[in-house]
Amino acid sequence: MANFDLSSLALKSVCPNNEIFVDDADLPSVMVYIPKFKNSDVLTGGNDSTHPAFIVNGQEIPGFWYSKYQNVVHTTQLTDGSIAAAYSLPGEDPAASITFDTARSRCEAKGAGWHLSTNAEWAAIALWCKKNGFMPYGNNNYGKDTRESNYKAIPTTFYGKDSDQPEGTTARVATGTGPLTWSHDKTLSGIWDLNGNVWEWQGGIRLVWGELQILANNDAADPDNPQNTTSTCWKAINAADGALVDPESKTTDSSAHVSGKTVKLDYVNNKWTYSTSITNAKDESRSCAFYQVAADSSIGDAAKVMLRALALLPDSDVTTDVYEGDYMWWNNGVAERCVFRGGNWSNGAGAGVFSLSGGNSRSGVSTIIGFRAACVRFICDSDTLDDLDSDKKQPEPKKRSILAPDFIGRIKQVLARQFQKLYEAAHGEDPEG
Repeated sequence: MANFDLSSLALKSVCPNNEIFVDDADLPSVMVYIPKFKNSDVLTGGNDSTHPAFIVNGQEIPGFWYSKYQNVVHTTQLTDGSIAAAYSLPGEDPAASITFDTARSRCEAKGAGWHLSTNAEWAAIALWCKKNGFMPYGNNNYGKDTRESNYKAIPTTFYGKDSDQPEGTTARVATGTGPLTWSHDKTLSGIWDLNGNVWEWQGGIRLVWGELQILANNDAADPDNPQNTTSTCWKAINAADGALVDPESKTTDSSAHVSGKTVKLDYVNNKWTYSTSITNAKDESRSCAFYQVAADSSIGDAAKVMLRALALLPDSDVTTDVYEGDYMWWNNGVAERCVFRGGNWSNGAGAGVFSLSGGNSRSGVSTIIGFRAACVRFICDSDTLDDLDSDKKQPEPKKRSILAPDFIGRIKQVLARQFQKLYEAAHGEDPEG
């Protein structure tokens, strides 16, 4: 069988909702399918509307594909040049020290339908996890989870001599090498490392002078909807009815514009509070536990449902820390701050699927910040959204790779080792044992 057909067969025999996608460079990524659901399926106070992650450009989609692993970047030599793109592969050191716009570029370079994970998609997965009792663990404590004393994943980077941790302390770990508790559904079929390891950039969301701005639904999944600083795709949320409206604040402004109509973030009594006004703005990153995030009386019910659907506000019935310590950081005193989620290897209990950091600029780079790609399939000849459950084949790669055989062989070997573990697990043997 050609290319990765045998690997795909092995994978799907154990993980039916997983698939190996080959991109325009003719290289593989392991992806997990997330099927459509309604807000009410995952939120106590949710309505019966389709969750925003499953609406792109006003059209509902049956689901999206999400990288099983935090992404790495490989540069491929093609017949007409080269391409640097993102890949979801097991056993690799995740990419880090990458800007928001570069992460987007690496995802979109893979071809039609590929994009940087959006906040709507991340939120859909996080809400599903909580609703189904699967709050995943991960590398949030130097190679292990704070709740697991014995297990450590395979380390890829370490602290040096002149650091704030003992020399040799584990930092990042290899993708997918943690135990099943690090999977989003605690099975081999799940998505790995959503808690810790490296923060992950999210598209379609930002804060401008304290005003929350988003792209409608999951429109950030379409690269034709620009997310540059001055894009007109950015919308604010009307606090009264949840409608998307033109923003009050722009990145070119020298200070905030507050009319009392759109949703903003205020810091009240050391807690982030959604409001139409800002009484405490400061150009620094401040935080509180996610369960403590609130909305004051100026925020209407429809706007609250939207915030909850985007995993930006606790569910309506939350009074205690059911989010297992996840934290939220924002900076509401500067022109633009973009968002990454999940936490890193040193965040401890503050890391997790509801953890959020909105304190960095889009040009920020750090060894603790990475990303992952997602994919919504398109029909090549019409650019309409494809039925993800149909038998239509993916488009053929636009360009042929002239990669060295040893590089392709290395990727195949990594996949083969992972699938051997899957088979062993399917026959009752713990691949982590």
